[in-house]
Amino acid sequence: MDPIAAKAIGAAIAIFSSGCSSIGEGLLVTKAIDGMARNPEMYGKLRSSMIIGAALVETCGIYALLISILILFVL
Repeated sequence: MDPIAAKAIGAAIAIFSSGCSSIGEGLLVTKAIDGMARNPEMYGKLRSSMIIGAALVETCGIYALLISILILFVL
């Protein structure tokens, strides 16, 4: 296999995981808003947990993007 093709495939896999991370973040926010609508008294706890969870999911997406950039331009 050509090394350039292998790099492209590796970068595509990393970008795919970044896209899946975005889908996960959307589901996280959707469920948190649904919980807030059903039980308004839990707004504070749900909001803080949602922000922490979204930060963790977003970090995974950024790492995947960074890995794909490193694969394409450094290796």
